[in-house]
Amino acid sequence: MSLLTLLPFIVLIGAMFLMTRSAKKKQQQAVDMRNQMQPGSGIRTIGGMYATVKEVNEDTVLVDAGPGVDLLFAKNAIGAVLTDDEYNRIVHGIEHDLKSDADIVPDDASSLTETDDSASDAPADDKAVDLGKKDVADEAAEAKPDAEPKKTDGDSEAK
Repeated sequence: MSLLTLLPFIVLIGAMFLMTRSAKKKQQQAVDMRNQMQPGSGIRTIGGMYATVKEVNEDTVLVDAGPGVDLLFAKNAIGAVLTDDEYNRIVHGIEHDLKSDADIVPDDASSLTETDDSASDAPADDKAVDLGKKDVADEAAEAKPDAEPKKTDGDSEAK
């Protein structure tokens, strides 16, 4: 047999080796992450539930999902162990401001394009502009508000 006929098999075996190696690495990272859990840690289950760890056993984890709600999960059901800042941001909506000295970005883009001088010199236009299309019926109603609309076949009062 020539080397050319063995080359696809060699490439296939190499690819399988690399895939199993990366899968084992991911599994080991997940086991290490689950071993980091300790009481008080915030976690997310693989189902998407957020809770606080109360007790860690060999194969199970007792979590506090709310006032008076304790749940028992298998360690394999823990999807992520969260940092305190991340858990508070997601569950309680508390933002930890790491960049308190950073510039504040305004909500509207006008202050980003105008300078302070041009913004103060511009006339204040508080009147809202209607950019919507008007129907023919709306224009007719605006032109003749007292005129009674014509009756069509469907609106006739004949019995």
